[in-house]
Formats: sequence, C-alpha cells, structure tokens
Amino acid sequence: MQSHLSDVSVIMASHSPLAMVVIDPVVDCLVEANAAACQLLLIEPNQPLATPFSHRLSASLPLWVSFTDEVLTTTQGWSDDLVILNTARQPYRVEVYGQRLDDSSRLLLVLIDRQKAEQRRAKAELGRQHRHGEVGWQRVEQVFERIEKQNQLILSAAGEGIYGLDAEGKTTFVNPAAERILGWSTEDMVGHDAHLMFHHTHTDGSHFPVQQCPIHASFSDGQVHHVDNEVFWHKNGEAIPVEYTSTPIFEMGRLVGAVVLFRDIRERKRAEQQLRDALEEVESLKRRLELENQYLQEEIKAELNHRNIVGNSPAVAKLVQQIKMVAPTTANVLINGESGTGKELIARAIHAGSGRGDRPLIRVNCAAIPRDLFESEFFGHIKGAFTGAVQDRTGRFELAHGGTLFLDEVGEIPLELQSKLLRVLQDQQFERVGDNRTREVDVRVIAATNRDLVAMIDEGRFREDLYFRLNVFPIHSVPLRKRSEDVPLLARHFLYRACLKFNKPGMRIAPAQLETLMGYPWPGNIRELENVIERQVIVAQDQQLSFDELLLTETSVQHAALVAEVNSNNMHFEQPITEQALCEQQKSNAVRALVASNGKVSGIDGAAELLGVKPTTLTSRLQKWGIDPRQFRKSSVKKLMVNETLD
Repeated sequence: MQSHLSDVSVIMASHSPLAMVVIDPVVDCLVEANAAACQLLLIEPNQPLATPFSHRLSASLPLWVSFTDEVLTTTQGWSDDLVILNTARQPYRVEVYGQRLDDSSRLLLVLIDRQKAEQRRAKAELGRQHRHGEVGWQRVEQVFERIEKQNQLILSAAGEGIYGLDAEGKTTFVNPAAERILGWSTEDMVGHDAHLMFHHTHTDGSHFPVQQCPIHASFSDGQVHHVDNEVFWHKNGEAIPVEYTSTPIFEMGRLVGAVVLFRDIRERKRAEQQLRDALEEVESLKRRLELENQYLQEEIKAELNHRNIVGNSPAVAKLVQQIKMVAPTTANVLINGESGTGKELIARAIHAGSGRGDRPLIRVNCAAIPRDLFESEFFGHIKGAFTGAVQDRTGRFELAHGGTLFLDEVGEIPLELQSKLLRVLQDQQFERVGDNRTREVDVRVIAATNRDLVAMIDEGRFREDLYFRLNVFPIHSVPLRKRSEDVPLLARHFLYRACLKFNKPGMRIAPAQLETLMGYPWPGNIRELENVIERQVIVAQDQQLSFDELLLTETSVQHAALVAEVNSNNMHFEQPITEQALCEQQKSNAVRALVASNGKVSGIDGAAELLGVKPTTLTSRLQKWGIDPRQFRKSSVKKLMVNETLD
C-alpha cells in the first residue's frame, strides 16, 4: 500500500500543471523536476544539471538561503519575493511553497510564475466583474479604453519626437511629431532598425557604428543617455540637428528596450550661428574702430604738423585752385612729384575738402610693404588663409569704406596685384585672401608717386589701364627749387613749429640768412628744409640761426659728386652734344651690344646685360629704332647689317 501510494504521488507530480522540484540545499543540487518545472527552467527531463542549483538564483541567493533554512527548520514555508533563472539566464519572479521530505535535507518546492499568476488573478477578477453584470464589464472596458486613448492623446500632442525600440533596436511605436520631423511614416519605421534608417552617419558624413550609439548603449548598461549635438537623417537625405534622451525600459527586472525622446534643434542652431556671426561682426567692427582710431590719431598728428599749404607763389596758387576743383568730386587723383614736395599734404587737403572729410583717410606706403603681403594688406585675409593668419584681418580698402585711401608710392605695387587693384577701382568689389565672399566698398583713391609711370608702362612694369584709372585728375607737386619765393614763408613756419617742439622760444632767421636759404637748390625739397631748420634750432647757441656753413658744406658735397660723375664719364662741358647726337650714340652702342651677344637680348651675356639696362627697356628701344635682333645671329649677314646701320 505504501509503495502504491508512492507511485500514485509520482504520477500526480509528473502530470501536475504546477512546477515541482526536489532540491538538496546542503549539497546545492537539483534532485528531481517534473515536466512543468522542466518547461519553466528550460531543462531536459531526466538529465542531471551540470551546474549547482544556486547558479539559478541570481541576486536573490540570500533570500533563497533564508527560505530553505526556514523550511528545513519548520518543515514548510512560503515566499513570493524570490527570483529564479532559467538556462537562458532569463529571470522569473516566483511564488514558492516548500516542504521538507521526511528527515532528510531534501525539500519539495512548488514554483509558481508570479507574472502568470497575476494575469490569472486579473482574468478571474474580470470574470467576476462579468458575472456581476454587463454594466460592470463595460465599465472596466471603458476604463482601459480611456487610459489607452489618453496615452495616444499625450503621444500625439507632444511636440517632441518619441519612438520606442525593442532589445534588438527595432522600432515598436512612433508618435506623429517623430513622423513629421524625420519624414518617415509609422509603417516605414515600425519593425525596422531605427539606427540603420536615420542614425547611421555622423554630422561630417562618416559612418556611425551602432556599437558606439548612446541609444543602443541603454540596452546594455540600463542607463539614461542624453546627447545634445548629433544628427538624425531625414527621409530626403537632409541632416537634422537633434538633442535626445534615451531611457531604458525594464519589464520584470530585465531590459526589454528603450524609449527615445528627441527634439529638432535646427532653429536653435541657426540662432546660435546668428549669435556667433553677430559677435564676430561686433569683434570685426571693434577691430575696425580701433584701427580707424589709430589712423585718426595719425591724422590729428599730421594736421598739427601741416596745418595749411604754405606759400604764395603762382605754383602754390595753381595747386590750391586744383584742390578746390577736385576735392568736392569723387574722382580719383594722381599726384606726381619729387620726394619731399608734400604729396601727402595735398592728399589730406583734397580729403578734408570732400564730402568724405568726416571719415578717415587711410594711408598706405606701398614702398614699405613686403611683396608677399600686398594682397593681405590691401584686401585683408581670413583666419587660416596662410601660415601665420591666426585671426581675420581687415584690409585697408575695407577700413577706408566711406572715406579715402591714399596710395603713396603707387609705382611700387607689384604687377601681378595691379589687376586686382584695377578691379576694385572699377567695380568697388573685392575678396579677402582665402575668402570666397565678395565685399563691396565705397572708396575714393588718391595715389602719389615720384616715378615716371609712363616710362614704366613702356617697360611693361605698370599697367596702362590702371594708370588711366588713377590719373583721372592729375596734380603735379612742384619742387621747392621752382618756387623759391615760398622758402621764407616755409622757413618761418617750420621755425615756429621747431621752437615749440624743442622749447626754444624767440629764435629768428635774419634776412640775409633767408637769402641764403632761397639760393640753395633743395634737392630734398620741403622735407629737407624742415630738417635743416630743426637741426639749426637744436645746435643754435643764441637767438640767431645761421645756415652759411651748413649749406656751403652740402653744396660742396653735391658739386664734388657731380664733378666726379662727369669725370668718370669723360664728359666735357666745353663741347656738349645735341640730344639727337646722343640718341644716335645710344643706337650705335645698342647695335654693338647685339653684335657682341650674337643677337641675344636678355639673359646672361645678353645685350641688355652688356648695356646695363633691363631687357624690356632695350626691346622697347629696338622696336622704336626698327632694329630686329634676329638679323645679328648669323655672322655672314651680321657684318653687312652692322655696316649699313652705322652708315
């Protein structure tokens, strides 16, 4: 009878819908398990377990130890806060009934899946509601419908995009805002890999590996990830700047996916860019104002140095009349004259008399700019345009916007830059070095030079079209030796300023000394006169200034240099030659050089090198004389050509 009952118990246990196991907590092993338990734990029936039973207890091992100790002590027990893992390491919250078998250490455990048990209880409760009447059932159904509808309304009303992902990264749901922002419909997205669809590439176009994606990181680390500087890709291929938060979803203690809430931040990015542009513009204006202030300080200093154009000679009267005529216009002016004749003073007077007088006069000394920096100096550059360009630089043309640009020594501008300068004069447009943005300016140009630009044009060193563009209104600055009657006025003017400068009041120049100053040729022009006055004010021991010894010394030095030059060239003042004879000598000398160089004009041992002139100059002269250098290349013809030419 005892054996029969034992067999019946075994049969009942094997067919029970409840999971039943026999464990031995002392040796930590699973002794037996019925079919329901094998299904729950994913183990093969009648197959011994290779691992200890405690390996299936996860983090709830201390609770299991406490529970089995209670059953061994009291012979039975119950708990609903334990967790057990199947062979796939999936956790199950279980409700456990325990019974000790006889006097052994073995325990019979009945395992009930709590999730399924709660579902059964909920279903039973719904059944009771149903049995209580149709009205009660409808009320329960309406409650669920209302909750679902509220959730849908919340998702639809949200301005941010929201979508859900399962543990494999496939989209489970999408709200309307996400559809609108990304251009993909719910049908396009649900069930598909969201990362491959719209999060596959970085902002710069490089591949974005899914292993580095913060959204997918939520599946593995269970942490909330917030990113504020990435892009999602629209269906049409457009990159959409977004910020997003990826929140992991847990179900029964395990990660089952994530919910991503994202926001389109294109407007914010545009606003930030506009703010950066505005700050950059403010910084640019600040630098421009600082430079303008520097130039204004120079103008103030120049105004103090040169208050007026001093003189009453006919040359000065003509100059003043020319300034009055051209100043109110916008015409470009070319001032030509020897060094030291006051070309910059003329330019300042033109600017002051124009409608641009309240704007700065920007001066550029073209002779002082390194050849490689001309373009940057004139037009500016952007950061990184070349080595050493650590920040944006405003060029002189941009600084002179609305005002006047004074190009001193304009003949020193490199030929390759003259075409760009011509474009600014014609179109009032330019680009900074390294920039593709065309900028417009309103600039009046006044140029000055002490060189013969026409001769430079003939030699191919100055553009003819640029010359005509600058020479709209030519002004000749007369040298001081051709208006000696202005020397006394200028001398007194410079004396007054020198006395103030060196704190030596009361000094004066005697009339006889003024005659001496008027008799000097002043090769350095007004600048030399000013320097001589200042030097004599410094060395004078009394109130009288004397220039006899100084000017005599300077005249003697110049005379000696002239005599030495004449003697070295074997020239004689007693027998001067005419200009035509000199031209014929120059022509004959050029022919001899062509003969010696075998018709070669430029290069080493060429005719130009033998004559000590530039190849372009010699070529221009040969064309003027109608001489073809090629006819001197054959010795048989060369001698005949030479004789005919010399005859």
